[in-house]
Amino acid sequence: MKVTVSGATGRVGRHLVAALKARGDEVTALSRDADKASDLLGVEAVAWNLLEEAVPSQALAGRDAIVHLAGEDVGQRWSAEVKARILDSREKGTRNLVHSIFDTKPRPKALICASASGYYGARGDEPVDESGAPGDDWLAEVCVRWERQVETAKIGTRTVIVRTGIVLDAGGGALAKMLPPFKAGIGGPIGSGRQYMPWIHRDDLVGLYLAAIDDADFAGPINASAPEPVTNKQFAKALGRALNRPAVAPVPGFTIKVMFGEMSQIVLKGVRMVPGRAAELGYEFRHPDLDEALRDTLDDE
Repeated sequence: MKVTVSGATGRVGRHLVAALKARGDEVTALSRDADKASDLLGVEAVAWNLLEEAVPSQALAGRDAIVHLAGEDVGQRWSAEVKARILDSREKGTRNLVHSIFDTKPRPKALICASASGYYGARGDEPVDESGAPGDDWLAEVCVRWERQVETAKIGTRTVIVRTGIVLDAGGGALAKMLPPFKAGIGGPIGSGRQYMPWIHRDDLVGLYLAAIDDADFAGPINASAPEPVTNKQFAKALGRALNRPAVAPVPGFTIKVMFGEMSQIVLKGVRMVPGRAAELGYEFRHPDLDEALRDTLDDE
C-alpha cells in the first residue's frame, strides 16, 4: 500500500507510521518541516503548510490512502487566538487538502480524516453511536465544520471520518497529564465524576486507521472508542488500581475551570460514545477492558 499521512510526527501519527512501515507499506509524511519529519520517522517527507498552500501533487497522486491527522492541539487553554488556530487548522487545513486531492491525477483511493468525540457535545448517560446528532457547544461546532469539508467533497474518493475519544497513551495527551497526581497518591475523580469518558487504547486507534485504509466497507463516520465507556469516577478508580495508588481525592470542578478556562468542558462534561460502526464492520478490539488497557499502556512508559 502507498499511504500519505499528515500530522505524522504527532502522537498518533508516529505510531501509525511505524505500524504501516512494519507491514511493508510505502509511507509519505506531510509536515511543515520535511527534513525533521524524515529523520524522525525514517520515511519520505514532503513539506506542507496546511493553512497556506495546496499539498504538492507528488505526495497524493496514486496513493491508496491519505490519512489526515494534522491540527492544532485542543488540550490547551482556549484564548480567542488559540480557538482561531484550532478551527482554522481543521476547517481550512482540511479544505486545502481536499482541494488538492480534487486537482490530483490519479486521485487517491481513500481519504481518512480525524475528528473527535467532541462532535456529539455533552450527552449525559445516553449511549451515542454514529447516528447521533451533533452537539451545540463550540467544540462540537468545530467538529461539524471540520467534517463538512470531507462530507461535501465531490472528489470520487472513499471518505472516512474517525471520531476519536480519549486515547490511552502514557507518553502524551490526557492520560499523561493525569499520571503525576495519581502516582503521588492524590488523584481522584474530577468534578462530579459522573461524566462519561469514551476511551480507546492507542493500539486500537491505530488498528482502526489500518482497517479504514484496508477495508473498502469503512466509509463515513466511525466512532473510535472502546466498546464500554466509563464514568470519570470509574476511570479514576481503574487508574488507581493500575498504579497501586489510592484514587479517592476528588478535584473540584471550579478548580479545573480556574486552571483551564473554557477548555475545562472537555473533562467536566462527557459523552457516552460507543463504536457502533466498528462492531458492524467486524473490528475486534485488542484492548476492550479498561483495567487491562491501562496496565498495558503503563507497561510502555
